Amino acid sequence: MTTHVHIALWGVLPYLSLTVLVAGTAWRYRYDRFGFTTRSSQLHESRLLRVGGPLFHYALFFVIGGHVMGLLVPEALTDRLRVSETTYHTVALSLGGAAGVAAVCGLGILLWRRLRVPAVRRATSRSDRLTHPLLTAVLLAGLTATASSAANPYDYRLGVSVWFRSLFALDPDVPAMAHAPLVYQVHAVLAMALFALWPFSRLVHAFTVPLGYAVRPYIVYRSRARVTPHRHPSVGMPPTRRNVRDEEPCP
Repeated sequence: MTTHVHIALWGVLPYLSLTVLVAGTAWRYRYDRFGFTTRSSQLHESRLLRVGGPLFHYALFFVIGGHVMGLLVPEALTDRLRVSETTYHTVALSLGGAAGVAAVCGLGILLWRRLRVPAVRRATSRSDRLTHPLLTAVLLAGLTATASSAANPYDYRLGVSVWFRSLFALDPDVPAMAHAPLVYQVHAVLAMALFALWPFSRLVHAFTVPLGYAVRPYIVYRSRARVTPHRHPSVGMPPTRRNVRDEEPCP
């Protein structure tokens, strides 16, 4: 690829993806704050959800933790802690590989459930049809990169990690990422596409955890005025009418 393509991919696209993520989330909260939800389909089917949901989410936490350790922790720090490269890569490969496999399996169960259960399949939105394949591609690309590191001598902490940390300094190290193996580049591009799609999909519910469990959710009420007959307690008195302010929750 030419230099201009590398600059566009590794120097411009990350900030563009981040801008869409932040601006899109703010827009979604402004105009659809009640839509910050997973739109759970548990009422339609719960057996597969009880297995696939926790497996996918808990494994994803380990995957995210592995990315934080691998991308944000420089190699110089682990050297100071006397953690050898062999030990670091062995732990990263074993734990990261196990977490990646578990996340893919959990997502596979959830996708099978969505295809197998008619009610869940009908509840699939347009954004889901784009989010699910993209999320699957991101996980598979990351798992492939993890597996390739076992046989590939490439040290991503001297390439991909350097590029990622340079983004926070607003001085992207484009060559560091441009010389990375193709599988790492594909994984990075797919991840940036997923972050750009994030605010417009059900993935936005991640921003409500754990705050969504600590704060009482919104309760929508609809107020309407209706006229009801009111009979005077005195015997023989004609009934009178009064306006009653009645508040009842929306169905």
